[in-house]
Amino acid sequence: MTDNAKRGRAPFRVGLTGGIASGKTTIANMFADLGAAVIDTDVIAREVVAPGQPALDEIAQTFGASVIAADGGLDRAAMRQLVFTDENARRQLEAILHPVIQRETLRQSNAAADLRRLSDGERGQYQIIVVPLLLESPLKSFVDRILVVDCDEETQIRRLLARDAETDEQARRMLAAQTSRANRLAIADDVISNDASLADVRAQVTALHEIYVSLA
Repeated sequence: MTDNAKRGRAPFRVGLTGGIASGKTTIANMFADLGAAVIDTDVIAREVVAPGQPALDEIAQTFGASVIAADGGLDRAAMRQLVFTDENARRQLEAILHPVIQRETLRQSNAAADLRRLSDGERGQYQIIVVPLLLESPLKSFVDRILVVDCDEETQIRRLLARDAETDEQARRMLAAQTSRANRLAIADDVISNDASLADVRAQVTALHEIYVSLA
């Protein structure tokens, strides 16, 4: 548990993580429906590379015009193709984005906590901090508990082919570029299995919500 949470100066923070296409956003939205404050670093990552943002300028300087779209924004497909085939490029991108994302995550977390205190005091408040790469992120030390969204890799591949990946080979490279399923599960305080029906997943979320409210 973080020192701030022990002293009651910060909300109870749950780091929600999982492999690519494991269903993190769906589950985060379920927690939001139950009243949790949700801060999604994927959303923040998109915001900090909007046209005119310093991070986008640094990306362009580092990787060149090939990763910039015609509208001046980040060409996500080109960037994704690059970082999932070149380990050095992935690390360069992380070095640019991670500090910016971390600062904005902390800012949003504190702002959400202040708003909750004004509305209904300290009791029972908790936050869900969605961090896909939590194992490798400095935000790991910021959360009080780790929740892993888990599903089998073939399910991830099917979802990637429907959403992001152009080929089965690319989907498998995207999975291989992330930390292993075993490593994610090893750091988990809680696990939600997302191989089942939405009703079953919602029941798991509801049960954990009660636990988090109690812990907060």
